[in-house]
Amino acid sequence: MENLKLTPLHSRHIELGALMSPFAEYDMPIQYKGIIEEHNAVRSACGIFDVSHMGEVLVRGIEAELFVNRLFTNDITAISDGKILYGMMCYRHGGVVDDLLVYRRSRTEFLLVINAANIAKDLNWIRANAAGYAVVVDDMSGHYAQIALQGPETESMMRDVVGMDLADMAFYTFADMQYEGADIIVSRTGYTGEDGFEIYGPAEVIATLWDKFMASGRVEPCGLGCRDTLRFEVGLPLYGDELSDDISPLEAGLEYFVKLDKPDMFLGCRALTAQKEEGIKRRLVGLELADKAIPRHGYEVVNEADEVVGVITTGYRGISVDKSIAMAIVDTEYSAVGTQLKVRIRRKTYPATIVSKKFYKKSYKKS
Repeated sequence: MENLKLTPLHSRHIELGALMSPFAEYDMPIQYKGIIEEHNAVRSACGIFDVSHMGEVLVRGIEAELFVNRLFTNDITAISDGKILYGMMCYRHGGVVDDLLVYRRSRTEFLLVINAANIAKDLNWIRANAAGYAVVVDDMSGHYAQIALQGPETESMMRDVVGMDLADMAFYTFADMQYEGADIIVSRTGYTGEDGFEIYGPAEVIATLWDKFMASGRVEPCGLGCRDTLRFEVGLPLYGDELSDDISPLEAGLEYFVKLDKPDMFLGCRALTAQKEEGIKRRLVGLELADKAIPRHGYEVVNEADEVVGVITTGYRGISVDKSIAMAIVDTEYSAVGTQLKVRIRRKTYPATIVSKKFYKKSYKKS
């Protein structure tokens, strides 16, 4: 505990009786009342998350656009200022350094939002590849605290509780704003499959916003436990499970976010192009078990002959869908929807069927 970092909202989590646990070097809330109740609050109304552990990197300079496009699988030249793209940074062999969001402020300034567990690694990668470019790379992770407000009632919450009328803000856009004299960033983004907003700013103003939302009585505090169940049900990947230095974006089914033909060839583009031309050897799929047994990360997936053909990346008893479901990476010949396989759970195997990995329909803001 003495070596763990604390977010600016840590004392509030303790006061609320949250179950705390180490995550990405931080002492983070896993749950408050319970994962199921928090999960359902986000699906039906509004939940609030402390995500201050996330990393933020500012890239600025006359070659910022060129440099970020060189790092990033998606094409940031295809969007206008004030918009956000999801994508990956890749190693030259095609494996993933991290998945991230890129906020475009201008041709000369971009904010990269990276995973908490990868901050040091990502910074090293970004800075190592910045050599020769006219850019400055600033680690802003210590400057920004962050909360995420998620659920179908978030737009009205932002308006009624803190006076921000964001009805015209489209999905995956952001605005630089001020709140009580402090500079903040508000984006219509999230990691739950529901409508929502993420707010970045100095610790004091983020704590003030947290307190105001909580005082409204209209929001449920939510921990990392339900953040994982929520993202999983809508098929969103987690770095370390569905993406890694050993799992490429193409294997993870994220081709849409990989622009192999963009003018600024990104790092790893050649390897991913070759992978696509040769044929993907394994793919990320959804699995539905016929039994109530729960498949967990690392469990083996086997064919009818009991040969190992894949491995579970994430598995749960779905909260919104009430089924035993999982994502798994399997040999491509077994990846077609409807394919019958089995999951080995301890000493038994359980029948499973390949299904879409989007187990629950997303409810994002319509443009």
